Amino acid sequence: MKRFHVHVGVADLDQSIAFYNGLFGQQPSVTKPDYAKWMLDDPRVNFAISVKEGATKGIEHLGLQVEDQGELAQVYAALEAAGRPVLEEGATTCCYAKTEKSWIADPDGVVWEAFLTTGDSTVYGAAPELEQLVSANAAAGSCCAPAAAPQAAAATGGCC
Repeated sequence: MKRFHVHVGVADLDQSIAFYNGLFGQQPSVTKPDYAKWMLDDPRVNFAISVKEGATKGIEHLGLQVEDQGELAQVYAALEAAGRPVLEEGATTCCYAKTEKSWIADPDGVVWEAFLTTGDSTVYGAAPELEQLVSANAAAGSCCAPAAAPQAAAATGGCC
């Protein structure tokens, strides 16, 4: 069963953890010095927050997390059907997890990831630029999105 994913950039991790603990009625399942994640079952959401120097505050990106390779193939097919350039990142480390993922941006530059978590990691992962993938009003510099290939940037119209 797929799980909706939301990643939010915050200014103060401790204050935000306290707020979301109250809102969700539970503690995060993962807590790091710069990151926290709640795996909620009602609603079924992977909700993550992080503090990154220079990163956008507010929604950084949305996504669909899957539980197996079959679901990942279905979601990858849906990305292709959306008619926008897809960045296939493949196996990577992101948000203290080992994952396989691809990325897409909607026509307004909202970034979506589709991913399968395959294990834990002791490192956060790289924070490549998104300027080539998103429009000026989207979340550039998101936590763990891949740098776009030049042809993808041309296809999406580039960024500001």
